[in-house]
Amino acid sequence: MSLPTPAALEAALRDALHPTFVEVIDESAAHAGHAGANAEGHGTHFRVRVASPLFEGKARVARHRLVYDALHFFIARGVHALAIETL
Repeated sequence: MSLPTPAALEAALRDALHPTFVEVIDESAAHAGHAGANAEGHGTHFRVRVASPLFEGKARVARHRLVYDALHFFIARGVHALAIETL
């Protein structure tokens, strides 16, 4: 099984949230030696910045849940940490 990539996470977010802005950054290398990190230095720790019309009127927790729901496939396949910034 291959590790998740920023492009794959971005595609899932685009499909689910129809964002007006999306940025996915792989921060895995900065977490080398920490829990959930792997020897490859990528594919485990991501930062997501996303703006979507689906967020309008929703509390922060509800917006984050939408992001998690869009990315559940990747979380089940090795994403250890996900920092979410909803805009």
